[in-house]
Order: sequence, then C-alpha cells, then structure tokens
Amino acid sequence: MSGYDDIINLPYPRKPERMSNYDRAAQFAPFAALTGHGEAIAETARITESAVELSDDGIAILNEKLRKLEVGEQVSVIYFQPDSRKAGGAYVRYTGNVKKLDNYRSTLVMAEGAEILFSRIVDIIK
Repeated sequence: MSGYDDIINLPYPRKPERMSNYDRAAQFAPFAALTGHGEAIAETARITESAVELSDDGIAILNEKLRKLEVGEQVSVIYFQPDSRKAGGAYVRYTGNVKKLDNYRSTLVMAEGAEILFSRIVDIIK
C-alpha cells in the first residue's frame, strides 16, 4: 500500500470560474503608485494673482477713507487674501458693518468677526 491510496480515487477538483475584469481590477485598486498625483497637478494648475502695491496717491486716498469710517457703518472692502498653499492669492470683496479700527494691530475689525489688515486693503466702498 502506498502513501496515496486514500486520495488516489477522489474526483479531480474542477477549475475555478473565470474572474470578471471588474473583479480582477478590484484586486489591484488599493495599490495606487501615484497617490495624490492628480491633486498635485490640479493645485499647480490653480491660478493665483500677485498683490498690487498702491501708489502714494492711492495710499493717501485709502487713508482718508479709513479715517472717515464710522462704527456700525456698512461698507464693502476689497482686499488681497494670500493663498495658504502657494505664492500669490486672490482679491476678495467683503461687505459688512464696521466694528472698530484697531490701530495697534493695524486691522479693520468688522462686526461679523472678520479682521482685515490695513496693508492688504485696496479699496473701501460705502
């Protein structure tokens, strides 16, 4: 008696069914060699603006507008907001009520909580 007598007459195992392409692809889905590559390309393609420096006359006009602001007055402020992820930023228009002018911190504080640095303000519209 040989060592294989107990299994020699068992039926031959059948072949497994062919896997669909969808299931085969799903096996490799967790492996992505370039994770984050698409996001990095999209971030690089995102356009930002450069901050524009005001002329001396522009600064004088802006200082006069700041001086004339009153507490509780509703204004629209156009200012430069730097981008947190790359060089440059965007010009933003914020409309709200003036809470105070903080000369110590050089900020315009709005009643809604926004604080805008004087150096970033481009225009104030009443």
